[in-house]
Amino acid sequence: MTQSIAASKVKTIILACEAGMGSSLMSVNALKKKLKQAKISDVTVLHKPARGIPADAQVIVVHKGLAGVVRSKAPQAIVVTFSHFLNDPAFDALVKAFTDNGDIMDTGG
Repeated sequence: MTQSIAASKVKTIILACEAGMGSSLMSVNALKKKLKQAKISDVTVLHKPARGIPADAQVIVVHKGLAGVVRSKAPQAIVVTFSHFLNDPAFDALVKAFTDNGDIMDTGG
């Protein structure tokens, strides 16, 4: 069974990275921009290292190579994976879940 959470219940998205610099920071800013353009203003996007994810995280967005690390830190979280740091369809699907009042699906395996 695929895990999901209603987008309406999500107030914080954590974008996890390996070192906290470079391309992952660009992904954070791109996601914030997409949410703002979609007029989604009640969701906070945080940038954290994968090994520093809090156990109570709701939704974690992470490169597919780090999915196992974040899953071990927050086993109950919805993990959304992406392959490309910019313009990955996972970011658009995440924003669409908010605009359509839909569910955010776990793609982290």
